[in-house]
Formats: sequence, structure tokens, C-alpha cells
Amino acid sequence: MQDSHIIIGIHVQNRVQNASDIQKILTEHGCSIKTRLGLHEVQGNFCAAGGIIILEMVGDVPEMEQMAKRLTAIDGVDVQKMVFGHDQ
Repeated sequence: MQDSHIIIGIHVQNRVQNASDIQKILTEHGCSIKTRLGLHEVQGNFCAAGGIIILEMVGDVPEMEQMAKRLTAIDGVDVQKMVFGHDQ
């Protein structure tokens, strides 16, 4: 078991413009992503331009940090991290 539980939140302001760049980065780091959840507003004929991706991460912390750094470099993308420690 990992020493901590790491969740990365990605806020995307322009999904249409940024989706392919974000997907490429997530695919390259896919072995470190245990769970992925995408959220965006959808109603009838309306699909919001922005959205949130929530990732449950596993593995190498420096690799996770590299992924977050690459995502943050994309204009209109904000990355936040939550770390939950485990008492042993």
C-alpha cells in the first residue's frame, strides 16, 4: 500500500481547444492513473466549454509531479493536488 492517497484535480477552461493535448499527456502517464472521472455540464443541446477531471494516482510521485507540470503549462488548465496520509 502507498504511504499516501493522491488525488489530482484538473480544471479545463476550454475543453474543445485543449482536449487533445490533455489526452496525450494523460495517456503517456496512464499507468499512474488508477481512476479517472470527467465532469462537465450537459443539458439538451448545450455542452459546457469547461470541465473538471479527477484522477486517483498511484506509483512514482516525481512522475505525477511531472504530469501536473505539463498539464499546467497548457493555457486554460489549472491543476490542484490533494494528499491523504495513511496512519500505519
